Formats: sequence, structure tokens, C-alpha cells
Amino acid sequence: MRVRVGCEFGWDTDGEVPTVMIVRPRPDIEPKIVYESRWLGPNVPLREYTDAFGNICWRFTLPGGPLTVRYDAVVEMPHEADPVVPDAKVHPVDELPDDVLVFTLPSRLVESDLMVERAWDMFGSTPRTWARVQAICDFVHQHITFGYGTSSPTLTAAQVLETGKGVCRDFALLAVALCRAMNIPARYTFGYLPDIDVPVEDVPMDFASWFEAYVGGRWYTFDARFNVPRVGRIVIGRGRDAVDVALSTSYGFARLPKFVVWADEITAERPGGPPPEEDADALEEAARKRP
Repeated sequence: MRVRVGCEFGWDTDGEVPTVMIVRPRPDIEPKIVYESRWLGPNVPLREYTDAFGNICWRFTLPGGPLTVRYDAVVEMPHEADPVVPDAKVHPVDELPDDVLVFTLPSRLVESDLMVERAWDMFGSTPRTWARVQAICDFVHQHITFGYGTSSPTLTAAQVLETGKGVCRDFALLAVALCRAMNIPARYTFGYLPDIDVPVEDVPMDFASWFEAYVGGRWYTFDARFNVPRVGRIVIGRGRDAVDVALSTSYGFARLPKFVVWADEITAERPGGPPPEEDADALEEAARKRP
């Protein structure tokens, strides 16, 4: 199948603001990018680099006034749901690869060291297999109530556990924290998640967050918010927590009056995506005429 993904950010600033964005799918994902485009209006210099976690980052300066950043891509991928491997084992720490150990440690938004006793009390009797991670997902899914406006960029996993509220970011952070508290490597992940083979939610499309746990000798996808295998995940970023893979980091005050995301399977009835490409030409022409 083919999936069309992308986003449009409408920025507005009072002066120059250096900015970093992460919206392009990772180069090491299994899905194949068969088309992509990037457009900034007005045009400003942009440099792309790869961060310490392998994520593709865009670095540019908001020039002052309005600026639109738009990304659009078509990805080709199998019509397959997230794998479930019940016999995948939880590895003892001394068996973990060196590069995995960093994902067993506390981080800025994941205070796993504060949850050790509670995590072992709740999940210590579960099998040392996939079932242990699934038990953590079940708990987070049942304990946290999803709701827009209940989160913030600084909300930590421990605070999510106490408030019992959050968005997909917070479900992922709490699950990661509980896994790490039990010495299970877990990393925060976010990307595009189209509504394929599930009821379409009556809310605007957004980016999605989930997590990956290292069991059975490799990384597997888990999603504490939806708590069911999903079709069509396209990874943009991975890191220790949401700080490492923030959608945007602005070194100064920046308003975001427009924020649009699209993620749709391409079918005869639904081409998916943003407005037609010719609209981008009109936007660019308007940007050139802007004083």
C-alpha cells in the first residue's frame, strides 16, 4: 500500500528565531519513501543534519513575520500490523548490547529511578517475556485518561502517573518509565499514524507517539494509548524521551497559528494529503509579494 504523510507549520515571529524541526521520516525505516517535497515560504536557508539518535533534523532561522514550512511524502509499505511475539524474552541486563543500555536509564522526562519499587510491586510476578511489557501497556492504557489540553511540554512520566491524564506523548512516557524501572530497554518514538483498518476519529489528524521495547533480541513497537496492533506507522524520531525528538525547538518566542498534519492511505477514493500542489505555487507567489 501507499500512504501519504506530511505537515504544514505556519509560524509567526517578531524577529529572527533559530529553529530546529523533526518531521521527515527516518532514513532507516523499513517503509520506502517514493516521493517527498519540502517547501518554505518565504524561502529561507535550511540545513539538514542527523542527530545523535539518527533522526533527520532541519535547522533554519525564522526571519520575522509569517513563514510557512510544509513537508509532503508518499511512502510505500506492506499492509501489515505491528508484530506480536509472545515468546520474546526480557533479557537480563548482562545480555543487553552496549548501545541499548542508554535506554535503561532515567532521562529528563522519564524518572524511572523513582518508580522502581512501584513497578516491581505491580509487574514483578509477570513472566519475563513479551507479557511483561504488555502488562505495563495494559496498566497505562487503563490508568491514563486521554484528553487534549491535559498535557504540556514539561510534563514528566511521574507526573502523568499521579494525575492520570495525558495525550499519546504521556502514555508513551509513562510506559517507557515503567519498563526502564524493570530494566527493560525502552525508547520513545513518534511519527505518522494513519487511520487504517480502524474507525476514523472525528478529530483533526495529529502526529502520534508510541514506544519501542527491546525484547527477544530486537526492538518491537508497543502503543499504550491504543493498546492494539496498528497498520501504517511511519517513524520520524526515536530518543530517550520527548525532549530528544521534539517536533520543533525554537530558540526564542515563536507563535504557531497554523498546524496541520496528514496521514492517509492512498486509494482511488482518497488521494490523501494537503491541498493540491498548485496551491503551494499560489502561496509562494503571495510570499514573494508580502512586504
